[in-house]
Amino acid sequence: MSIASYARVARAPFLALPFTLIAVGTGAAAYAGQVNWAYAGLALLGLLGMHVAVNALNEASDFKRGIDLQTERTPFSGGSGTLPAGTLGYRHAVTLGLVGGAVGVVVGVFFSLIYGWTLLPILAVGAVAAFVYSNVLARGYVGELFAGLGLGALPVIGTTLVQTGGYEAASIAASIPAFLMTFNLLLLNEFPDEEADRAGGRRNLVLLLGRTWSARLYIIAAVLVPVLILVSVGVDSLPLLAAAAIVPSAVFLPKPVGWGIRAPNEPVPIPALGANVVWILSTNLVLGIALYLAAVL
Repeated sequence: MSIASYARVARAPFLALPFTLIAVGTGAAAYAGQVNWAYAGLALLGLLGMHVAVNALNEASDFKRGIDLQTERTPFSGGSGTLPAGTLGYRHAVTLGLVGGAVGVVVGVFFSLIYGWTLLPILAVGAVAAFVYSNVLARGYVGELFAGLGLGALPVIGTTLVQTGGYEAASIAASIPAFLMTFNLLLLNEFPDEEADRAGGRRNLVLLLGRTWSARLYIIAAVLVPVLILVSVGVDSLPLLAAAAIVPSAVFLPKPVGWGIRAPNEPVPIPALGANVVWILSTNLVLGIALYLAAVL
């Protein structure tokens, strides 16, 4: 049992996503005129804890159900392989998940004592998404929806709320692309695991809709991201600088979208999976920076 084993079960490379979501929420707070860097850092700690909880508990669940013994792993899907390799035990993975979740809960309780019922819906949905994702949500065709909420829209809105004390137009507008991108992150990564998920009892959109329609859904959600950013700029929910956040879509989406149009029944190319991840992280990051610059310039 090494630190590296725990890091693999926590899916450490994927923990970049919370940083970009907090950046968007903090940028929206700055645009609304009130930044609290200490609270932004605390929100990041809580979100990292919840993300570790989701990843570790999912690894433990997939190992127990045999899914990770059948997947063809890629750098972006199929689990870390740590538990099947025996370098970390099932109970240790569960413990890591519960500790991460506990950190998130403590941070949530702290903010609840300050903001009360205003924050409670966000925290409640986030907790459900973290603790019952693998054994309930991922088996009821709603895993993608709750991923988009718990690691997309709600962290953006919540990060702004704990700094400004309210629901801001900019954070709500920015949360919709965040939702769609995290939804797509999970959706595309489900394609390589299709057979293993079916055998392990998962019920996700790829299994429900089939590969062709799931690929079309991915494309629709992907195209909506730059469109909705521009619409939000047009109606003044986001500043003009936020239009720069459509650039990553033009740069990185051609690979996964091209696969979805041409060959959805073929394996997703590794470069397409990678481009999908970079698209999401860079769009969030550019949007967060744009919001902040619009506030200070």
